[in-house]
This record gives sequence, C-alpha cells and structure tokens, in this order.
Amino acid sequence: MADFTRTSWPGDRIVTAAQQGDEASIAVLVSGAYPHVRRFAFALCATSQDAEDAAQEAMIVLFRKIGTLRAAAALASWMFRIVRNECLRRTRALARLHLQELIPEPAGPAAEDVVLNRLEIERVAAAVAALPADHRRVLIMRDIQGLPGRTVAAALGLSTAAMKSRLHRARATVRAQLLTADGSSLP
Repeated sequence: MADFTRTSWPGDRIVTAAQQGDEASIAVLVSGAYPHVRRFAFALCATSQDAEDAAQEAMIVLFRKIGTLRAAAALASWMFRIVRNECLRRTRALARLHLQELIPEPAGPAAEDVVLNRLEIERVAAAVAALPADHRRVLIMRDIQGLPGRTVAAALGLSTAAMKSRLHRARATVRAQLLTADGSSLP
C-alpha cells in the first residue's frame, strides 16, 4: 500500500515509466499524486463534494492522458491546472443553477390564450378573404407582406393615391366585419 503521508511528488523515473505505459508505474503515480491533488482541490473548490469530485476527475485525466505530458517535471503544474479548471467548471455550473433559481423562466402562453389567438387569426383571415379581390390584393401586399406603397401601386398598375384609397377601404371593411362579429357597434 502506498504511503499517503509522503510530501513529495512521484519521481521523474516513475513519471517517465508511466508515460511509456508501465501499469505499475501508473498505479504508483496515481496513488502518489492523489493526496497533493486532493489538498489542492479542497483549497480551490466551493464544497467538499466538489473538491472530491475534482480530485477524482484529475486522477482520471492523469490515468488516461499521462502519455501526453511533455515533461516529467511538469506533472505537478499539469495536475494543479486540471484541478483548478475542474473546480472552476463546477463553480460556474453551481452559479448557473442558482441564477436559474433566482430568475424564473417566463411562463409560456396558456392553452386558453393559444386557442383564443388562433380563433382571432381565423376571424381576421375570414374577414380578409371576404374582401373584393382588388381590395384584398392591396391589403395583403401592403399590410401582410409589408411591401412599400409605391411597390404595391406599381405591381397592381395603380397610382399611389388609388392604392391608398383601396387600402383605406379594405382596412375599414375588415375592421367593420370584426366589430360586427364581436357584437359591438361600429364607431
């Protein structure tokens, strides 16, 4: 069993052998580095659970990626960087969670509102469909498609004044039909 009271990191010979895939050296390296990594995690992380998790994550990275370490002497700084990043990631996740609790998600429209909006759209569509064809084309091109007045007038072969007159009558007719359908009196 490894001596966890040891204060120094595993030596360069162990690190080099672990980098080359020697399983016994990897086991010695992991057990020798763990107490240092754990102490560092407890100093950085917000909670003891996060510290334990960060230390374990660092050990997993060490086990999986020891072959990518460039220099054996860089082991301590590499491990501390992994732990620091893991603690920061956990702190950010915790902050996002608390922020979500503080700011409630906007409620979506109620089913009743969706149905009422759909009915209103159907009423408007029916009123537009009931217009004479020349008024309907002007209203659709100008108010629904959002085309400029001059473009609508040119597309329909009308003067701008004639287009505006038809648009005014179309809007007034739709408004009157919607008010009549509501049972309201006309203004």
